[in-house]
Amino acid sequence: MTKLLAAFAWALALFASPALAQQPPAEPLRIALWSHGAPGFEARKAIPEQSEAYWLKPVNDPSITYFPARPGRETGASVLIMPGGAHEFLVITTEGNHVARWFAERGVAAFVLRYRLFRGTGSPYKFEHARQDAERAMRTIRSRAGEWKLDPARIGVMGFSAGGELARVTLLSPPVAAPGKGDAIDRLSPRPDFGILVFPGPLHDQESITRDSPPLLMAATNDDQCCSQPIIDLLNAYRAAGASSELHMYAAGGHAFNMGESTPMVSLRNWPARITDWMTDRGLLAKWPPEP
Repeated sequence: MTKLLAAFAWALALFASPALAQQPPAEPLRIALWSHGAPGFEARKAIPEQSEAYWLKPVNDPSITYFPARPGRETGASVLIMPGGAHEFLVITTEGNHVARWFAERGVAAFVLRYRLFRGTGSPYKFEHARQDAERAMRTIRSRAGEWKLDPARIGVMGFSAGGELARVTLLSPPVAAPGKGDAIDRLSPRPDFGILVFPGPLHDQESITRDSPPLLMAATNDDQCCSQPIIDLLNAYRAAGASSELHMYAAGGHAFNMGESTPMVSLRNWPARITDWMTDRGLLAKWPPEP
């Protein structure tokens, strides 16, 4: 209870101090997951990405873009964000960079994952390669937690649509084999400490859900023909295992409501507040490092 009260008090303080609000956000930093390109596909590293409006493709040099928490608001928590796009492209804006900035404003360091797309035109990749990227990203963040002043036990994952499928397997499925010869980073755990799934698609792998599975927050709309059922199934599995889960099933609004930025539905425009509520209740927004 003391931890939760401290987290709540710190969350309120983030926006109560004019001095904190005056601190400008740090510039994002893009970091390649492998210095020479993805193992086995090094020759594709230099193939350029294309971007237009909201999307980006293809991805041949997997990376994370680091959005540090706004100075003075650091909670020590962090989240790896996986944009959707049907595994054909990445919705890099409203399911990626915009979401990262939203978290950074609230004191949570955010990382946007650019993962390989196995359904892209002429793609040589499989879903396994996207999983390798996600797990390498988790390990990379954990390996630099000390440098970035992050709590290595409060690193979560958030995924939208196809990115929600990737986040789900990162959370709940056994890790895939690290590609190539591996290195010190590959010896670290890729398991997230919490998960947020937003209208995730149905694709998943073998899962082992137990009482100790990472806490899970889920959201979708009831009229989403693609992606409302997967979170109901996950809720039932979590309940059967006695694990911690929370689900927000909104009546209407369809697919891709993202962070509520362009929907006419008032409930969906306000839904991001459920994230901060849930994270506060989990102690994820407590000040970091803790007071002596």
